[in-house]
Amino acid sequence: MIKPKKSESAAITIFGAKGDLTSRKLIPAFYNLYADGHLPTAFAIFCVDFVTIDEQAYRDELLTADNQFSRSGKADKDKWAAFSANIFYIQGDFQQAKTYNTLKEKIKDFEQKQKQKGSRMFYFAVAPRFIEIIGDALCQAKLCTSDTQHRIVVEKPFGTDLDSAKKLNRYLSKRFEEKQIYHIDHYLGKEMVQNIMAFRFANHVFEPLWNKNYIDHIQISVAEEVSVGKRGGYYDSSGALRDMIQNHLLQLFCIIAMDCPKQYEAEAIRDAKVKVLKQVRPLTTDGVFKNVVRGQYTEGEIHGEKQVAYRQEGQVAPDSPTETFVAAKLLIDSERWKGVPFFLRTGKCMARQSSVITIQFKESPHKIFKDDIVPNKLIMSIQPELEIGLLFESKVPGLHMKLTPVEMDFMYKDNYSQSLPEAYEALLLDVLEGDATSFMRTDQIEQAWKIVMPIINAWKKFPRKQLQFYPAGSWGPAAADRLLKPYAKEWFKLAPRNEVAHNTAAIE
Repeated sequence: MIKPKKSESAAITIFGAKGDLTSRKLIPAFYNLYADGHLPTAFAIFCVDFVTIDEQAYRDELLTADNQFSRSGKADKDKWAAFSANIFYIQGDFQQAKTYNTLKEKIKDFEQKQKQKGSRMFYFAVAPRFIEIIGDALCQAKLCTSDTQHRIVVEKPFGTDLDSAKKLNRYLSKRFEEKQIYHIDHYLGKEMVQNIMAFRFANHVFEPLWNKNYIDHIQISVAEEVSVGKRGGYYDSSGALRDMIQNHLLQLFCIIAMDCPKQYEAEAIRDAKVKVLKQVRPLTTDGVFKNVVRGQYTEGEIHGEKQVAYRQEGQVAPDSPTETFVAAKLLIDSERWKGVPFFLRTGKCMARQSSVITIQFKESPHKIFKDDIVPNKLIMSIQPELEIGLLFESKVPGLHMKLTPVEMDFMYKDNYSQSLPEAYEALLLDVLEGDATSFMRTDQIEQAWKIVMPIINAWKKFPRKQLQFYPAGSWGPAAADRLLKPYAKEWFKLAPRNEVAHNTAAIE
């Protein structure tokens, strides 16, 4: 895909300037883009929030956060000084027209100084209740009028169910063109996630095997060590299904299952992803309790540190049925994937932080060896290591024909010396350049909600039915392993790097 020419100027606005997302992710990402020469020649970052703070004091706060959270470590003194001189703080209420009039004047002054109208980005780093308020105000103030140069960026959650997602999408679509709306999911900016398409479609050795004839099943697992922490108030009304499955995991699912798009172009790629979601077999209420496992962590230990039970977390109801763990089996009714189960799993307070996609191939049809043969396995690790590994059988050196599974590894850190950009860096640059490839389209969001709505409805009808419990620091409830039968005994787990090989649990 040929990206648009780099804009010579950009007026960037962040609503929610005092929030964690801005200080921990957005400003460090913009600074790294600036330091590496990727931002436009002239730019201004207007940071809007209700809190009153001196502009220089605000810049100092951002520097402290950048030094703590940026991938590049402490900021270069001279580069930060030059970068931060383009950051401007606007104190204002999101619900007051005065705020947007002030913003409009500042953007107008900036663009007049540049003698051109460059790109504009409006980032909604705010609670969902402000999305419609800000969107409406931008229209009233005529701040986001160009369908080619003005863009809004909306963070998840994109609604809380299908109806609310549709309502939000209708609201935004009346005020902005689809090409102006960038629904951001930071998982799609991760280096390994972006590499999956290259791996699949640029290497002929793998794509011919990417179907029901050769693949037994696929596991997509995103395990988190962290608890809900201070997010208990939000999480107790959301849960792992809405927080992770509906967006992050279904995005990975699309990339793994999609057909090759006609070209590497945003709409062709997004068409291919939507097609996958439309082909997912709908779950019935009985199917939910047969094919979906929900769990909730109890007290335990993570790396020697005691962890309280979910129900003892702050702002969580003492009898809450909210799930902190989900494992689900999905089927795709397509010629490519007929009969191949996709297993999705995510959970909090688990034994190890890891995001792994495992492609389990079928057993070899050749039964000429006496040894038990472990089927081939392709492992794509998104975190903690960026790695692709292929498990295959090899002869043990010696005088007899004895086989053992070995692994062939590709690791980013062994092949590339440069520091990898953070997900937000890649995505923010895409927004500035008008590249929507790694962003969700409206129909994709709604289709993803259609997949999880039967689960939401079944759990709402039977709030405590089959709710499993697992100790913090474990790999989740045993029912999640039973879900895999007869395809596997347990979920694939990354072994510590000091072990010779990855987990090679036998297939039943």
